[in-house]
Amino acid sequence: MRYLGLFIVQSHIFRCSLDHAKRSFYRAVNGILGKIGRTASEKVVLELVKTKCLPILLYGLKACPLNKTNLRLLDFSVNRFFLKLFKTSDMHIVAEIQLAFGFRPPSDIITDRVKTFCTKYKSCVTNYISFRSCLYSVGFF
Repeated sequence: MRYLGLFIVQSHIFRCSLDHAKRSFYRAVNGILGKIGRTASEKVVLELVKTKCLPILLYGLKACPLNKTNLRLLDFSVNRFFLKLFKTSDMHIVAEIQLAFGFRPPSDIITDRVKTFCTKYKSCVTNYISFRSCLYSVGFF
């Protein structure tokens, strides 16, 4: 089932499917590489992918429970792009390139987003509870 751009999987627990997000990410990356090819520098391509394609991959995932396997799948998708762009098969080289260009893996980005989301959610719930208790003490409930 698709809801707000996320594909929810039928299961005993709440899960989201990453297949559509990965497919859309690859489609966007191939579109960029198809348009500019090898004429642009790697830095330009990386910035385009970071600003245009990575949000497609990460859309809405801060609200979905992701396990380590899902996070590794997202990292793998980005690593495959790096392997293709730099024409290498060594993951150590990809890790060094990502570090040199300041390109964080999706698992790190999602972890930070989830922490921010949970912090904002907790403060929102706390504010709502204190607001509700304030209204209760005044006699609105």
